[in-house]
Amino acid sequence: MSDLDRRTDEELMNLCVEGSEEALGELVKRYKPRIVSVVYRYINDPIRAEEIAQEVFVRVWVHREKYRRTARFSTWIFTIALNLTKNEIRYRVRHSKVMSIEGLKEMGSNVGFFLRDRSRDPQEKLEESELQEVVGKAIASLPTKYRDAVVLRDIEGLSYEEVGEILSIPGGTVRSRINRGRLILKKRLEPYVSC
Repeated sequence: MSDLDRRTDEELMNLCVEGSEEALGELVKRYKPRIVSVVYRYINDPIRAEEIAQEVFVRVWVHREKYRRTARFSTWIFTIALNLTKNEIRYRVRHSKVMSIEGLKEMGSNVGFFLRDRSRDPQEKLEESELQEVVGKAIASLPTKYRDAVVLRDIEGLSYEEVGEILSIPGGTVRSRINRGRLILKKRLEPYVSC
């Protein structure tokens, strides 16, 4: 275990501010899979999700001196990632000849990451794959303000405080959006859940 492995994200970012490329490498190792996963859920394009994740870390490095040492690194990096993802979606909408609301929803309908493949039986795998698709489409169909909150809290496991900081909304609004998003999901998934 190297010295960098034992450091907190914030300590690593402070080293980045001082010019440590090794510290940036450790942050990339810790965060890149999560950033790619979040971006992919919105745009459903694995190659572009990787490119955007790389751009996130380029921005972290280029703008490292703007990092507030009192802020959580995870909040800062997820804010950058969501902003770049929203820019990508706006770009796609502007440059498509025809884009329906259903098309926008479909861009975020990644289903591969929502459930892990734990089954061994081919029939179970097929059923799980179908369930993944249903869950993915249900999450993708949420209004953006609810989807952002639900993905960051329930899928990425960020705290309510971190979600609020990333989305620039107060704690009560975070809880409200998450609860509302969960209720919408529950209602949409009821036909697929059997007791």
